[in-house]
Amino acid sequence: MKISDSKKRFFAEFIGTFVVVVCATGSVVANAKSGGSIGLWFEAFAPFVGVTLMVYAFGKISLAQFNPAVTIAFYITKHITRRQIPIYLAAQTTGAFSGILFVKYVIGDETNLGANAPDYSYPLWEILGIEILATLLLMAVILFVVHNKGLKGLGGIVIGGIIGMDIFFFSFISGASMNPIRALAPGVLSGFFRDLWIYWTAPFVGTVLIGIIYKSKFKK
Repeated sequence: MKISDSKKRFFAEFIGTFVVVVCATGSVVANAKSGGSIGLWFEAFAPFVGVTLMVYAFGKISLAQFNPAVTIAFYITKHITRRQIPIYLAAQTTGAFSGILFVKYVIGDETNLGANAPDYSYPLWEILGIEILATLLLMAVILFVVHNKGLKGLGGIVIGGIIGMDIFFFSFISGASMNPIRALAPGVLSGFFRDLWIYWTAPFVGTVLIGIIYKSKFKK
């Protein structure tokens, strides 16, 4: 039986988001369970590996988005159509919540299931600015890879690398979510809602800005 392109995209985004969310939140939980002995490097390295593998696995099927903010930017740049948006969002949402359930029952529930949390010792404008910057850099790298047709096979490593670097250098200020659904799923299932508004505003600002710039300057 032939599987439709829509179903292929759905399953690609579901599996990819599941893996990315498990790596991103599970690494935070694992580090907390170790009393911090594993270190921040692991919280950055695990998402790097997860994203890299999923980009190589599903990039040609769904553009390996795994992120509602990236999906909206891809709509702006006309890489996907309006009809495809609900497919991506449904897959990303179910994938993220499934991933958090896996983390909860297999890895642990410390640190609110790995929910993102900013450091409020920094001013709010700086927290928002850093989260926008982190997502802006991610979207710029993604579009650079797509525009250059996979960057001669290095695309997955480059995209995974920018996510790992953003987490390593920015998470201590803003939480470095860069992904609204990665923030929403652990927040909802742990009851930790306080900071969700940050991760449902700043990432969209960052990706939309880059999407508009790309469309006006580079999209033929």
